[in-house]
Amino acid sequence: MLNQVQYDKKIMEKDIFGKALLDYQLGNYSEDIITWTNISDKDELPLPYLFRDYSEMPKLERKALQLTKGKVLDVGCGSGSHALYLQEKGFEVKAIDISQGAIKVAKQRGVLDTECISLLDYSEEQFDTILLLMNGTGIFQEVQQVASYLKHLKSLLKPNGQLLIDSSDIKYMYEDEDGGRWLNLSGRYYGELDYYLSYKGEEETPMKWLYLDFEMLKTACLTVGLNCEKVMHGEHFDYLVRIKK
Repeated sequence: MLNQVQYDKKIMEKDIFGKALLDYQLGNYSEDIITWTNISDKDELPLPYLFRDYSEMPKLERKALQLTKGKVLDVGCGSGSHALYLQEKGFEVKAIDISQGAIKVAKQRGVLDTECISLLDYSEEQFDTILLLMNGTGIFQEVQQVASYLKHLKSLLKPNGQLLIDSSDIKYMYEDEDGGRWLNLSGRYYGELDYYLSYKGEEETPMKWLYLDFEMLKTACLTVGLNCEKVMHGEHFDYLVRIKK
């Protein structure tokens, strides 16, 4: 079984996500990323959406940026949209991502401090705000790894620092037409998904991706000495939390 470092390196080998971002950044946009999971059909992820400005962001993301304070770590920065907005507001931002292509794009767009590194490998400094947006719990991958990630994030927080994370409760995806649910209570947690991605006919190494319901996230926080409060609900079973020591 792969450990976390090996898993991240395997995901980085093809870096299809990064290739797609670079194509768009360099003016070679001709098609979108295709995504699907073990419980959902194929869907398009439009590349322009990954380059959105503040006015185009969902309200949960805008709220998180409004709550941001002090020195910031943007985890899974992608093309750098959140980091760029915060830079323009005068914040000092460190942006990290495991995608080399994403980091190249973020740099080209003007993000000043970037690094291609996984979250668990990063331990250089502490921050007043750590952002994990666009289903930030996804990188936890499995319920059994949530506590380890939260402990590491806690170590990166300054006194009175905060984590701002969004996620979704995806129970609704297991409902049938009559409103009943077909959750397998003897199997893995319903928010643990196998996530697939393809671009221009090339498929990425399948990823594990985690959606956490609020109560599960709150309980995990308590087990590692963190306080978790729900800040707001989104438009479709999603929510934003603020987590503090």
